[in-house]
Amino acid sequence: MKKIGLEIHCQLTKLESKLFCKCKADYRSLPTNSNTCPICIGLPGSLPLLNRKAVEKAAMISLALECKIPERISFFRKNYFYPDLPKNFQITQYNAYGPTSIGYEGKIGIEDKEIRIRRIQLEEDPGRLIYEGSSEKTLITLIDYNRAGAPLVEIVTEPDFESPRQVRIFLNVLADLVENIGVADPYLEGALRVDGNISTGSGNRVEIKNVGSFRDIEKALHFEITRQQSLLDRGIPIQAETRHWDEARKITISSRAKEEEEDYRYLPEADIPVVMIDKNIIVEIQKQMPESIIAKRDRYIKKYGMPVQVANVLASDKFYSDLFEKAHSEINAKEVANIITTDLMGFADTREKKLELKISATHISDLANAIINNGITRNSGKIALQEMIKTGKTLSDVTLGLDLGHVSDTNYLEQIINEVFKEEEKAVIEARQNADTVNYLVGKVMQKTKGKADPTITIEIIRKKLSN
Repeated sequence: MKKIGLEIHCQLTKLESKLFCKCKADYRSLPTNSNTCPICIGLPGSLPLLNRKAVEKAAMISLALECKIPERISFFRKNYFYPDLPKNFQITQYNAYGPTSIGYEGKIGIEDKEIRIRRIQLEEDPGRLIYEGSSEKTLITLIDYNRAGAPLVEIVTEPDFESPRQVRIFLNVLADLVENIGVADPYLEGALRVDGNISTGSGNRVEIKNVGSFRDIEKALHFEITRQQSLLDRGIPIQAETRHWDEARKITISSRAKEEEEDYRYLPEADIPVVMIDKNIIVEIQKQMPESIIAKRDRYIKKYGMPVQVANVLASDKFYSDLFEKAHSEINAKEVANIITTDLMGFADTREKKLELKISATHISDLANAIINNGITRNSGKIALQEMIKTGKTLSDVTLGLDLGHVSDTNYLEQIINEVFKEEEKAVIEARQNADTVNYLVGKVMQKTKGKADPTITIEIIRKKLSN
């Protein structure tokens, strides 16, 4: 029996400042060790001041994951020595005297399974270690404290996952969720980091750290399951330890003995008083939260008649759902959704490619309207879309430049269809016997017209000729 739980560290990247000081939360483009102050590097006598916006954003995550939010939250010092931790302790939350973290006892559904959320805690991020050198003999470790104190939410699940595949699905759902409610950009480097906890059979729990992507956490868990099962089969006990994922060799490596909670010597943070959370504040936060992914999906299905799969894909991607909201009308909504989910997502399936897109909502709207009004065929529309993505040109300019006009002239189409009937005699005989095979003939007409033939008129002419 396998038990898998996760600890997800999600930076609140939409905030302007760090958790306890006025230094910038967005440290990624700044010179090394330039984004620091006495508070975030832990100089004696410096006093932390809690970022109210960070509490609100963390509460949004708690609400989105159906967590309970206590009436009072408090902070603790988690004591451990590590080079990237300037104070030698981390200010975090800990449910020592009942629930006092920002959220607890939540849940999130994936496919047909419910994953329980044990707690959500608000804490500061440590600094960042940078390794340089080509071998172990020349390896040096550098420290950049720009990240130290960045606002972070840790989401701790119960060990409810039964397979690495479920873990990856969950992480994709969670990434979509935090992006949708506007608290974080999960695709920024280091913005969403995952530690996996796994035990097999009666063995001890092993923690896997240093995993760089959702794909790698799935691979790391697969490897660890195989490793632990092999030890159990040979009667070798599984040690409680922390292991790191070696991306190059695709294996986990023992790092240190697993710390227990008492090793951290949690102490109440005396410099930050208990924070009372009024129910009216929670109501206000709920009002500020955007439409949930599930509600958005249901609206797309009910209002626009979208297929469930299309609505699911569109609603879960904030970038494309925002584009849809700007581009669609009551008339062209389904066509806009089809263009985005069928074609555009194929051209731009990564964050980098999305940022490189040169098209706007107007491009998508114009293309959808042209297809609906038979101004351009769907096949020609794909070609036009690809050109608009590259150049940013308007649909009319692209259509003229690439000769993508819509062929609806009956006489011309009859000539093309006559040619196809002569070349495809066997297909014509088969189509007369089985009407379902007529699409093969339509495809041949499309080939000859480079996708510009009006499909409705083409089918009408072909069926008329087949009946003669």
